[in-house]
Amino acid sequence: MKDFVKMTLATIAGLFIFGIAAFFLMIAMAGALASFGDSQPVMPREGILQINMASMTLAEQTAEADPFASLTGGQTVTPLGIYSAINAINAAAQDPAVKFIYMKPDGAMAGTAQLEEFRNALKNFRNSGKAVISYIENPDNASYYLASVSDKIFMTSYNGGMNMFTGLSSQMIFLKDILDRLGVNVQLIRHGKYKSAGEMYVRNSSSPENLEQNSEMVESLWGCWAEEIAASREISVENLNAMLDDLKLNFPEDFLANGLVDELLTREELEKKLCDLYVASDFSEVKAIQLPDYAKLKNTVNFSAKKKVAVIYAEGNIVDGNDKQQVAGDRFAKIISDVRKDSTVKAVVLRVNSPGGSVLASEKIKAELDLIKERGIPVIASYGDYAASGGYWISANCDKIYSNAATLTGSIGVFSMIPDISGTLKDKIHVNITPVNSNRHSDMYGMMRPLDKAELDYMQASVENIYDEFTSLVAEGRGMTVEAVDAIAQGRVWTGSDALGIGLVDEIGTIEDAISYAALSIDGVQSLSDVQIAEYPKPQTTMEMLLESFGQGESIFSGTPFEGVEAAFRNWNASESGKVYARIPYEISVR
Repeated sequence: MKDFVKMTLATIAGLFIFGIAAFFLMIAMAGALASFGDSQPVMPREGILQINMASMTLAEQTAEADPFASLTGGQTVTPLGIYSAINAINAAAQDPAVKFIYMKPDGAMAGTAQLEEFRNALKNFRNSGKAVISYIENPDNASYYLASVSDKIFMTSYNGGMNMFTGLSSQMIFLKDILDRLGVNVQLIRHGKYKSAGEMYVRNSSSPENLEQNSEMVESLWGCWAEEIAASREISVENLNAMLDDLKLNFPEDFLANGLVDELLTREELEKKLCDLYVASDFSEVKAIQLPDYAKLKNTVNFSAKKKVAVIYAEGNIVDGNDKQQVAGDRFAKIISDVRKDSTVKAVVLRVNSPGGSVLASEKIKAELDLIKERGIPVIASYGDYAASGGYWISANCDKIYSNAATLTGSIGVFSMIPDISGTLKDKIHVNITPVNSNRHSDMYGMMRPLDKAELDYMQASVENIYDEFTSLVAEGRGMTVEAVDAIAQGRVWTGSDALGIGLVDEIGTIEDAISYAALSIDGVQSLSDVQIAEYPKPQTTMEMLLESFGQGESIFSGTPFEGVEAAFRNWNASESGKVYARIPYEISVR
């Protein structure tokens, strides 16, 4: 017995010591990775600015790369903030050390608006008199859209790739049939005939209104892209669309014959071409610096400036509480409050990239922004991929709104959902529920029975009240009548280019345009160099990412056709039953 106790205690002690050792090893490894990531890049005396879209992702804010990627054999992908990227390309245009840009656009990872902003920066670089050269191997919509801005587009002469440049597509998922099989009855309460955020749970196909707005949205997005591509390649939009409709772009030779690329080159021929442009006899003489490294050198904070422009990034779903990964109402209200109390902040840019979410959280955020405006500080909005529903709620009262043409905005409408899972419990897993209530409707949010008429009317009244509040605040912020807002609201989603025409935004422009406008609105400021750009919230460090990664589960169906279905289910949290939301009905992926 003594031996058994000894062995047990020894085992426990060993496990304890091992755990401590493993913890400190993890900390040491994290420190090593962090210090490795902090190494300062070196700019060659003369060289090429190289942009490899497969090794970076255009994000809202610059962040440190995944510290585990290199350890697990994955490719290290650097999240580069769109403003940092634009700033770096602008700097390169004026930098005599940068001879030209060489871009590999394949594998571009970015949203529609970010791609638009990035392409505009490349266009401005060309306008400075320097060249942009692209080399593509597996073109898709995003990569060719970027490549099309180039002075020269070279394409591989090998036929082993796959052309996915076929035009934009949006796919809507509907879950009613599978929910019926599971015995789940979702009760949807909403205002707005176009407010289709809950349709996936109550229909097995799209409503006519949702199909209408989805079709017009895709056509508007593609119309913007097609016009830019066609203008850059000096072809007509009609001709471009005909190529895609008739599947004329299959092989590299097809791209060449139809004027979408300038030459077909092997890797060796490409290197020779770059040598000629660089004026070098051998490719080993060609010096280059990657865009993330160049951005690190050029995006420095002017700490000596006494006046700040605060850039607040509202990215993600708008949720209640203090979630660090989303636009959490309490957390963001505190961030904005701290900005308001900083006497050195003289202007604010609210960068919105959110499909919406909690009405309560949206109102908390808007209230704090209104307090900043009351201090006489200008608040300028800049829209990313999404500024819809709750994302529009928090920004409608800004002094000026910049939107990208590809931004999805509007969706001025509200909804609530309460699932009834009593059928699942009784018929599928044979569980019976007996409620015990203090009052007649105590269990109306419990999901164990359908709502009765009085409860449905009660929920509808709440939705109607919040819709009226939404249209009123938009009317006040945009200088419109409530009736005019209602006519363009009803939950309808608009692209930025369409939103401009109906008064929901003020100007088509980038985050750079918004920051410049905000800075120049400050008394005594002549240029961006006169102010300090301060970003909120602060990006996570490598150590913070490592510590947070432990205990987080991964998607079961990640990378499979069922990923979207799983995401739809994960978007619904049972604890949210009965809450009222302002959220866009879908999101767009560009490939």
